Amino acid sequence: MKLSVVMPVYNERNTLPAVIGRVFSVPLDIELLCVDDGSSDGSREILSEWSKHPNVRVLLQPYNMGKGAALRRGIREATGDFVVIQDADLEYDPQDYPTLLDPLIRGKADVVYGSRFLGSGPHRVLYFWHSVGNSILTLVSNCLTNINLSDMETCYKAFRREVIQSIPIEEDRFGFEPEITVKVAKRSLRIYEVGISYWGRTYEEGKKIGWKDGVRALWCLLKYSVKEPMTAGEGALETVPIVEQHPSSSSRG
Repeated sequence: MKLSVVMPVYNERNTLPAVIGRVFSVPLDIELLCVDDGSSDGSREILSEWSKHPNVRVLLQPYNMGKGAALRRGIREATGDFVVIQDADLEYDPQDYPTLLDPLIRGKADVVYGSRFLGSGPHRVLYFWHSVGNSILTLVSNCLTNINLSDMETCYKAFRREVIQSIPIEEDRFGFEPEITVKVAKRSLRIYEVGISYWGRTYEEGKKIGWKDGVRALWCLLKYSVKEPMTAGEGALETVPIVEQHPSSSSRG
């Protein structure tokens, strides 16, 4: 079993070496696709060194095109059996990969969301209004798609490769999360959630997403709910997501 990890990178020199090291500390056959989105802080130089690693592929965007554009390119280049999205900061822990992949490997799921709100482990306590905004976006998403996710905006999403490569990604920036959620739901794919750990960072530590991205996410939910047709997903067995909780998984707030 081969895993493709797609990592968009934009000005993350402070965390990039550590997160790449953590990815390869996971005992899996991993192909890491790092898509640099026009970094100007030295991230490209770090990636140039890592490109010598036999399991690292570095893809360079000509300028800052956005997270969605970087993911679109990385997903297109993936060759593994499964694909996981990984941010280049240290908020998400690659040690959760086995938990994410378990429903896929067992043939029970087509898509797995790593929820920061499930599980029983410790998590960093941060911004109240971010939590409120996340809850509102997830609630709107669930109302529009008729699925019962607990964390639509999570970075950690895992897919069967043929599934994610069959879904056209149109959003160039942070609209990827709501877009892909609506499109997955419209295809009646089998969706699981598992609890993950989460080590959120502050704006001083490099957090980039803001309130404008929340407004855009709401617009994307409405847009794709109207625009995207309902189709039958390949191999879909359930149309309502099944929430699976692992006692050993960490939680998020």
